[in-house]
Amino acid sequence: MHRSAPRLSRILACAAVPVMLVVAGCSSDSGDDKKGSDSSASSPSGKKTEPTVEPAKYDTLPADTCKSIARKTTESLVPKAKVKSGTAGKSNNTETRSSCAWNGLDDNGVKGSQYRWLDVGFLRFDSDQALGSGAKRATDEYTKQVAKAQAAEGAKKVSAAPADGIGEQATSVTYDLSKTGEDFEYATVVARTANVVVTLTYNGAGYAGAKTPSAADILKGAQKAAKEAVAAVGAEAPAAEKPSATPSDEASAKTSDKASGKTSSKTSSKAPTKSSTKTSTKS
Repeated sequence: MHRSAPRLSRILACAAVPVMLVVAGCSSDSGDDKKGSDSSASSPSGKKTEPTVEPAKYDTLPADTCKSIARKTTESLVPKAKVKSGTAGKSNNTETRSSCAWNGLDDNGVKGSQYRWLDVGFLRFDSDQALGSGAKRATDEYTKQVAKAQAAEGAKKVSAAPADGIGEQATSVTYDLSKTGEDFEYATVVARTANVVVTLTYNGAGYAGAKTPSAADILKGAQKAAKEAVAAVGAEAPAAEKPSATPSDEASAKTSDKASGKTSSKTSSKAPTKSSTKTSTKS
């Protein structure tokens, strides 16, 4: 009896070992599955995702660059323009780069003549994953254009100052320049609106004894034209982007119809008149 007790203990101990190993094995497998599940959920493709750049605000430029400045303005700044409608510059892609210029000589005979030149250029930048957002790229170009204006060859009395109220940021650069034997007054306005850079230059000179235009007048004219050019960017938005009527607007319309003795159903059932059709076509 004393000999059988130790032997029985050894048998039971050996029988328990496989059970413990099995339990340990199951526990290990369960942990591996969980780890693998977490790993695949955090990165299904196994690749790191790159941050996206901000989309560009404008995807096109004014359809007709020469109309970006009002005809009334161009005629006042260049009274005797050779081409009153302006001369468009050549471009391989007018959706990213375009320009227009006006120039003319107002000949007053023995009283002398006044020469004026006006030109405007647009540059648009798309957002690019490698290069950055359109707004950032436009900001970089804006800085370059301001520096370029300040470094005009032969320029004297160069001065640069912020131009308030023109786009998101704008700088006016003024300077004197002598050419063709006359003294010219120059003003260049560089402005940025979102992802578009507008550069406008206006200059003038007096010929045959006529006085040189004042720097203040040239600057004033340049800023006025630049403001109009910047406003033209994005002005031709599709009708779908225009705000639609709100519920309160519709309620007001129904109230107005009832007050006039008409129901909204009768109004909607009528066919559009010729005049309303023409109006909607034009818009």
